[in-house]
Parts: sequence; structure tokens; C-alpha cells
Amino acid sequence: MGVAENKALGQLFYEEVWDRGNVDFAQDVFADDYVRHDLRPTEALPGGAGMAKLAADFRRAFPDARWHVDFVFGEGDFVAARWTATGTFLGDWGTVSPTGRSATFSGVNLYRFGADGKVAELWNHRDDLGFMEQIGAQVYAGAAPVDG
Repeated sequence: MGVAENKALGQLFYEEVWDRGNVDFAQDVFADDYVRHDLRPTEALPGGAGMAKLAADFRRAFPDARWHVDFVFGEGDFVAARWTATGTFLGDWGTVSPTGRSATFSGVNLYRFGADGKVAELWNHRDDLGFMEQIGAQVYAGAAPVDG
């Protein structure tokens, strides 16, 4: 596939999986052995099924989540997309309990597409600090506060 097709698939991924909640569509986008580069301490399950689980878990916690793709760039096998999302924290998410608070946050993803037209590699960057502050989760800059 060419750059235009890769950009279109990237855009459709956000629309279907993240905005509409059609999480199974991730299996059409990601190779079974795609590599995820993520700064978070957790490990995602492999393949499109792993991406579908990430999205399903997030959408359970933020059932009113909406995603907007701000822009998409592509060159060669790479596609970069910046997005903005909103949602209300109403269900458990990882180790964080729901607060009922809303958040607006953004991120950038860089995709490398393989010869089969599926994502072979993903670099994920999101404003986790701002996001966690907005939903009312405790955020520590290096160390937990001392009670006193």
C-alpha cells in the first residue's frame, strides 16, 4: 500500500476503534507481531487483539469517549497522527477507580506499516500527566507526598 492508503487506514482506525468503539477493527489494522513502543510501565497483549483489548478497557472506563484526529502526515512506510480525545471517567481503568470527572487530552502516534499493509510498529505518546490530573488521579513527581 502507498502513503495515501496508509494515512486513510490510520484515520479510519481512530474513527472506528477509538471514536465509535468498534474495537475488533484493530485486528484489521495491526499485524499479529507488531511492536509497540510505549513509555508506560504496562505491557499490551500482542497483535490486533491486544490493541482491541486496550481500546475496550479504555472505552469501558470512559464510555462517552470521543476521538478527533487533528492531522495526519505520511512519508514512505510511516504515518504520524495527532489526536484529541474527551471522555468522562465512569468505570475502573487499570488500578485507578472512577472519579466521574471529564478530561480532554491529546497524543501523537507514529506508525510504521509493513508490506502486508498492516501496522508493524507503533510509537505511542500521550499527555498522561495532564490526563491523570484532569480525571482526579493522584500524580507524583518522583515520590509520593509525605503525610504530615
